[in-house]
Amino acid sequence: MLSQWSPTVGVEEEFLLTDPVTGWPRMDNQAVVAEARRAGVELQLELGACQVETTSSVCAGPEELTEELARLRSAAARAATRCGCRLLAAAVPLVGPREHRVSDDDRYRAMERAFGVLARQHGVCGCHVHVAVPDRDCAIVVSNRLRPWLPSLLALTANSPIYSGVDTGCASWRSVMWRRWPSAGAPPLFADAREFDSVVSAMVATGNILDRGMVYWDVRPSAQFPTVEVRVSDVPATIDESVLLAVLVRALVVTALRDAEAGSAVPDLPGHVLDAAYWRAARDGLDGVGIDPVTVTVAPASVLLERMIDSVGEALDREGLRAAAENGLRARTAVGNGARQQLSAFRRRHSVLDVVDKVADLTLEGCGSAP
Repeated sequence: MLSQWSPTVGVEEEFLLTDPVTGWPRMDNQAVVAEARRAGVELQLELGACQVETTSSVCAGPEELTEELARLRSAAARAATRCGCRLLAAAVPLVGPREHRVSDDDRYRAMERAFGVLARQHGVCGCHVHVAVPDRDCAIVVSNRLRPWLPSLLALTANSPIYSGVDTGCASWRSVMWRRWPSAGAPPLFADAREFDSVVSAMVATGNILDRGMVYWDVRPSAQFPTVEVRVSDVPATIDESVLLAVLVRALVVTALRDAEAGSAVPDLPGHVLDAAYWRAARDGLDGVGIDPVTVTVAPASVLLERMIDSVGEALDREGLRAAAENGLRARTAVGNGARQQLSAFRRRHSVLDVVDKVADLTLEGCGSAP
């Protein structure tokens, strides 16, 4: 039975490359990727030439994932250091210009030709959680049922309040920037994978996207792997936050499949309510209010995440992870996510370089002595 299934998980994290003295973005991702490859670690280019991405192996549980993310962050940081750069788990550039050169790649240059300044005003870094599913129709089932919880996952991981030296007033400025793309945000409800494919084909035919890789919805069937991919999050500041995110996403996937198997109704949150929930999550992050997807009432963001944990409690209990999820949320509520910690560092002296130093420390928290 699908409801008894324990799926594997993988995580992709995107990072900024910055100058170690000024904090400005460094357009050196090709050099960093090449340096990491010489050390036996594969990094990926991203749209912005100041970005790299790590891709974890397929992991069975949080302990394995924690070790994998620590290994990858350490390796990426070492490669960056050898190329005269600093690795930052920040979801937007903290300082520097608002346009950046795209990566030296045929596909990314085609995106720049098609989308102009939108492609150059990039440098946004997210975290993508992949959870294995039996087939693409199951991925659509999960996507439909996860939509109401996407804003809460964004609030949990918000990590981009400072952009180009300015306090934006938003916990996740990345989310605000990202939603300018024509295929970003929450996906529509789909009947099945065939309808999803038909809509995507129409988007390609009309030029709204160049290819299926540009389906940027916050949850989607993966274009490359047999997974459902949840893409709503800022890159978390720390490994612990990324692992907590992955634990919650996997539990949401298992619960969605269980609920579908039981024949429960698909929650059809009105578009304007979902948009409002996204806005509150981007604006307030973990420290403000959000919109309960069941009652459509306002509640503190931390309370909504507690309700999320309760809603997936059976899936967490089956893996022995409820306590870890609850403790992880309590830690975030007490210490703060990336957004709160960035703002705390900024407000002490209104120095963006203080924020850069803080983010650099958080990026390698839990990685031992590397680099």
